[in-house]
Amino acid sequence: MPISGVVITTRPEDLHQTRQFLATCAGVEVHGADGRGNIVAVFDTRTSEEMERLLKTVNACPLVLHAGITYLNMEDVIDGEGLDSGTTP
Repeated sequence: MPISGVVITTRPEDLHQTRQFLATCAGVEVHGADGRGNIVAVFDTRTSEEMERLLKTVNACPLVLHAGITYLNMEDVIDGEGLDSGTTP
């Protein structure tokens, strides 16, 4: 279950529209932005493949100049109960 901190950069004049776009993306939670066009967000997906697709989707938006992961935490979950320690139940 990957969770990542992401910094998204847009032009200051596109900040509002970019935040609106991000609000439509499942798994994206915006935590703040500054007047220079930097947006701090968290991506929370079920798999690393979903995380990769989400990052590609955000980077493909014409309003986005760049989106990059600054922090990544991966946790394997077995049957939705607890962490996978690498042992077989």
